[in-house]
Amino acid sequence: MSGSMRIANAPCSWGVLEFDLEGEAAGYEQVLDEIAQTGYAGTELGDWGFMPTDPAALRAELAQRGLDLLAAFVPVALANAGAHADGEAAAVRTAQLLRDAAGEGCFIVLADDNGSVPIRTRNAGRVTPDMGLTGAQWETFAAGANRVARAVQERTGLRTVFHHHCAGYVETPAEIERLMALTDPALVGLCLDTGHCMFGGGDPLDLLERHADRVWHVHFKDFDPAVAQQARDQGWDYFAAVQNGVFCELGQGAVDFPAMHDALRARGYDGWIVVEQDVLPSMGSPKASAQRNRDYLRGLE
Repeated sequence: MSGSMRIANAPCSWGVLEFDLEGEAAGYEQVLDEIAQTGYAGTELGDWGFMPTDPAALRAELAQRGLDLLAAFVPVALANAGAHADGEAAAVRTAQLLRDAAGEGCFIVLADDNGSVPIRTRNAGRVTPDMGLTGAQWETFAAGANRVARAVQERTGLRTVFHHHCAGYVETPAEIERLMALTDPALVGLCLDTGHCMFGGGDPLDLLERHADRVWHVHFKDFDPAVAQQARDQGWDYFAAVQNGVFCELGQGAVDFPAMHDALRARGYDGWIVVEQDVLPSMGSPKASAQRNRDYLRGLE
């Protein structure tokens, strides 16, 4: 990809997800080997404990493969004030590992505890306003996000981006807008995920236009509207939609990646593009998909 944007992949493309799911995901050595072998320059951390948690050991594994480490996903049940202290501790611990292994340019990718609220998980891609947070819950949610991001910044120097995500409380365009309005723009940026944006009923280009100054990190994920329609028709939950390929290979779905690339470049975005093709453990052929996704993005250069 042209300009200074760099292309990474993430362990979720190998079925290493933050959910407690059946099936065997690949080990970190295989994932890192295959990320490097398929032409990517960096990776995210994956779940805590998936990769080494000793900074020197982690740094050595990355250096051996010529990979940069750029971010880590931290889920917190932000609508529950009682979860904020533990969430802050987990985020700071993760940020310290990132900083000590790779420096202060890394991000904490903060998210809701996705998949933990049955009504949101059952209705991913088709939530209605009555399934959302109350005004008081929004205040609690945003206060938690600000708290975590402030602690991460003060303790480690790292910045935090929030990842809107289907099967969580921040999925739809209106919910993303609400969170952006309630959080401190100096503390909380946005991880724009093209696939989750579309599955949640949004337009990634519009989201970028509305919040360009807060888009500090980007996930390139494609979205298959035919699978999403099947999910609506059949009443599939989030995990069934993923299992049936709602997040397809890049260029096979509805996301306009050439336009996204051009829009990011026009706005001077100089961060990472992280390819994510979420699959469940033991599902698909991750290395082959990663290679096709990388080849597709070379066509945009």
